[in-house]
Amino acid sequence: MIEIEIPTLLIDESKVRKNIQRMSQKVRNSGIKFRPHFKTHQSRHIGRIFKEVGVDSITVSSVSMAEYFSDDWNDILIAFPVNILEAEKINELAKKVKLSLLFDQIDQVFALNNRLQHTCDAFIKIDTGNKRAGIPFDDITAITELADSLNSSQNLKLTGLLSHAGQSYLTSDPDEIIDIYKGNLTALSDVRKALSHISNDLLLSTGDTPTSSIVEDLSGIDELRPGVFVYYDMMMEEIGACSTDDIAIAMACPVISKYEERNEILIYGGAVHFSKEKLVKNNLSYYGAVVKFNNGYNRSEPVKDTYLYRISQEHGLIRASDEFFAAVNVGDVIGILPVHACLTVDIAAEIKNTDGNPIDRM
Repeated sequence: MIEIEIPTLLIDESKVRKNIQRMSQKVRNSGIKFRPHFKTHQSRHIGRIFKEVGVDSITVSSVSMAEYFSDDWNDILIAFPVNILEAEKINELAKKVKLSLLFDQIDQVFALNNRLQHTCDAFIKIDTGNKRAGIPFDDITAITELADSLNSSQNLKLTGLLSHAGQSYLTSDPDEIIDIYKGNLTALSDVRKALSHISNDLLLSTGDTPTSSIVEDLSGIDELRPGVFVYYDMMMEEIGACSTDDIAIAMACPVISKYEERNEILIYGGAVHFSKEKLVKNNLSYYGAVVKFNNGYNRSEPVKDTYLYRISQEHGLIRASDEFFAAVNVGDVIGILPVHACLTVDIAAEIKNTDGNPIDRM
């Protein structure tokens, strides 16, 4: 039995393994390469589970994350537009591993061209509709100029085109998510054709969790880079990318107080444990679904009509059903399935598996 005194993120490794196995099997069936994103779990321990299904290359979101994983992994893609201020750290990494960098500005190439001492693969970030980063897919002139610049660089090898169809997070319609995937693939394929004067072999790399989970046949791209699927979360459940049973994490939170006059429960667990990501259900904003723990820390299905609906720095308030309110006592520990796994993991102070063993995180 785990002793819980403060908010503690519990990882169900059996669910983690099922999620990894399911996605890796889909990748194999589609005949493509699996380059999972490690920004969700940020853990060497969890990362090693991917080795068991044959993964040999990974994606990260920062130079520091690449450094953390470089002892275990020799092929690392930093899927964030290159930060030229970290040139020396990039050089040190490129000595050690096969490193891939992401570009969406010619100025980035100019800045690194004379500072890199080791060859790095280079991907161009293509914006296929997310409008977060990258060159718009239909701006062929700008894409070609960047590709030409990379192609003539001494220590940068133009390798592929990369996208993240983040617009898939904005819908729960499976048909629309499939259409987003198809549109993303078409956009990348059209850009590759436009760059055929440079290379006919540019890799197409994509991978958001909604499309990766919902689209059955992912053939047409060359590599897939989803990340959230390893744990999933309530946002993915709302979208339809998973069921609540697939969610592999729960924040175990002590019950501090009960307020009978308003059927609310105060837990030790607030914005510094969950972030301020929220969803809306039945006109109620909520920051997580509530579960009970049975037989140690085996969890129930989400409790009906009971949500973490209000948070401040350390406080969390649960609006509870009559039945759940009556069943919970001060000093109990209850679970919260978070809205956004990536942020919850990143800020968690305590992470353990459900057997009580600590889980490392960078």
